[in-house]
Amino acid sequence: MNADMRSKRKALGQHFLHDQNIVRKMIAVAQIQPGETVVEIGPGRGVLTRALSEMGSTVYAIELDHRLHENLKKQFADSPQVRIIQADALTYPFEGLPTPFAVVANLPYSISTPLLFRLLELRSRVSRMILMLQLEVARRITALPGTKDYSPLSIGAQFYAEPRLEFIVPRGCFRPPPRVDSAVLSLQVCPSSRVVVKDEAFFFRVVRAGFAHRRKSLRNALKDASFPNDAVERALTAASITAENPQRRAETLSIKDFARLADKLFEIPSQI
Repeated sequence: MNADMRSKRKALGQHFLHDQNIVRKMIAVAQIQPGETVVEIGPGRGVLTRALSEMGSTVYAIELDHRLHENLKKQFADSPQVRIIQADALTYPFEGLPTPFAVVANLPYSISTPLLFRLLELRSRVSRMILMLQLEVARRITALPGTKDYSPLSIGAQFYAEPRLEFIVPRGCFRPPPRVDSAVLSLQVCPSSRVVVKDEAFFFRVVRAGFAHRRKSLRNALKDASFPNDAVERALTAASITAENPQRRAETLSIKDFARLADKLFEIPSQI
């Protein structure tokens, strides 16, 4: 492989899984049923694709890389239940696939977070997701309030799904090995949000504002994000967020806490 090709692989975040034991463990977690529709993103060399097809599922394998796409077409030419698609998963029209479908994939590191939220946007069509991600990202997605990994990513994922870190995948299970370990994450997708809020866009605006300055109190972080002082004080009081600790920080709030706070802010006419 020449230098240009290696550079392209690196840009696409391509690290190919070769450990069959990890493949078997992913399949066991996925609990694929015969006849089920499964979407695989970034099939690479087809190791996971083959295992999925052997479960009797119909597999839609979406691969961006032209060379890998052509190799996959040849490899699965005699497997009518495997559909090899060359496309960018961030823009692919998943709405055209049979529903519901499960997603089982080793996501490219470079686009794993936007891909996750692209799939969560399709939650009414997705039954569950079993994803291999960078370990750091998996820990952030599953993090609980009060931990160092708790972040807007945690809240965003847990707002729409129930994530669980299933097992860690050592870097040596890939060729070439990445610089970090990975993890397999399962997400049971909820048909509607796990917490009801008055305005979802506003809710996430409040969450992002709260975490923008982690060392600051929630009160000051919201004010720094241009929420009016009076509105912030009234909302914090009405939502009973700072009653016991006026200097409470965003990472201590649960999703329900943030929902109460966002709804109170949203109701105050003076907020911007």
